[in-house]
Amino acid sequence: MRVPFNRVAAPTAVESARSTLAALTVSVGTAGLAAAAVRPGLLALVDQHAAAVRDSLDGDRRPLTAATLAGYAEGVRAAALEHGWTPPHGPVDWSAPEWPLARLLAVCALARSLDRS
Repeated sequence: MRVPFNRVAAPTAVESARSTLAALTVSVGTAGLAAAAVRPGLLALVDQHAAAVRDSLDGDRRPLTAATLAGYAEGVRAAALEHGWTPPHGPVDWSAPEWPLARLLAVCALARSLDRS
């Protein structure tokens, strides 16, 4: 029995997107969202970035998906690296996160909301 290519690729793409978001959550999201829970200023920053991400992805008209969020996160990371950003090695000072970290943390928050729906 032949399986059309598009039927095979879709689950693989979803798994890849979820894997990307899981890795982002481990590296940034868990600690960052915990810090945001006790730092109102950081929480407000994450909310602002999340709104910008939703707007960028047209999230008011189309539901956000793991694939769109993972692609966005990969684009942010690639652009930041291209402009000389170095990801943190070790604990992050969440009192004043760099723009790429705040944006990636917002993606984690949005991904978490996907898991709850």
